[in-house]
Amino acid sequence: MQSFRTPEGVTLGVEHFGDAAAPLVLLAGGTTMLSWPDALCEALARGGRHVVRYDLRDSGGSTTVDPEAPDYTLRDLAADAAALARGLDDRPAHLAGFGVGGMVAQVAALDHPEAFSALTLAGTRPVAPGPVDDDLPDHDGPTMKRRFALPMPDWSDRAAVAEFAAAGAAVLGDDPGVARATAERIFDRTPGTAAAVQAANQLGMVFSRLDCTPRWRERLPGLAVPTLVVHGRHNRFFPVGNGEALAREIPDARLLVLEEAAIAIPDAAAGEVAAAMLAR
Repeated sequence: MQSFRTPEGVTLGVEHFGDAAAPLVLLAGGTTMLSWPDALCEALARGGRHVVRYDLRDSGGSTTVDPEAPDYTLRDLAADAAALARGLDDRPAHLAGFGVGGMVAQVAALDHPEAFSALTLAGTRPVAPGPVDDDLPDHDGPTMKRRFALPMPDWSDRAAVAEFAAAGAAVLGDDPGVARATAERIFDRTPGTAAAVQAANQLGMVFSRLDCTPRWRERLPGLAVPTLVVHGRHNRFFPVGNGEALAREIPDARLLVLEEAAIAIPDAAAGEVAAAMLAR
C-alpha cells in the first residue's frame, strides 16, 4: 500500500492496479478500500484501466485523528477524492463509490465536475445517514434488529473481530467466509486496536457523525457524466429501491441489479460489474 498527501495535508492510503499511464478509475471505499474486491480491481486493470482504491479518512492507511469526533465534513471527503484524482492523472477520472463511499462520490461529482469523467455508485443511496425520504426504502427492520443484537467484540482480539464480521454478514445476506477474511485484512492494516479506530475501520461508524449538510439529492438531475448504478437485489441495508431512485434521478444513468447479491459485490459478479464500468 502507498500513500498520497493532498494539498490540504491529508494523507490517503492508496493501492494501485494496472498501468499508471492508463485511464484512471478511482475507487472510494466505504469506508476502507477493501469494500472493493480484488477480483473487480483486477478485472478493471485487465480492461486497460489504472485502478486506484483508497481509504476514507479515519480508516486504513489514511489520516486518523479522532474517529469519535471528526472535524471534517462530507464535502471535505469529496474534496479529497477530487484532489486524489487530479494528483494521479491530468485527465478526468472515473470515480466509483461503494456504500457511504457512494455518497462521497455523488457529492464529489457534483462539487468537482471537472475532475471526473464517469461515475459508478454501488450499494448506496441519494441521502445521508439518518432518516430517509418518504419515497425511499429504509433499512429492513427485522434484519437491522438482528444485526444490532450481535454483541460487540473485543476490538483487540483479531479472531473475535473476524467472527463478528462473519456473523453480521450472515444476517445481512453476504458470504460469511468472505466477510471474515476481509475483516482480518482490515484488522491487520488498521493503525491501532483502540475501539474507536477499529470500529471506524470495521463498521464505518465515523461516517454517521459527519456533517452531511446541505442535501445533495435535489442536485442529482444536474449530473452530466455517464453514470452506472450497481445494486444487489437482496441488499437489506440499503434496499434496491435506493439504487432505482438514483438511476431515475441522474440523467441517462444505467442501473445494473445483481440478482444474487446482497450488500457486497461477490467475486462471481466482478466480470459483469467491470464490463459495465468499462462501458461507461
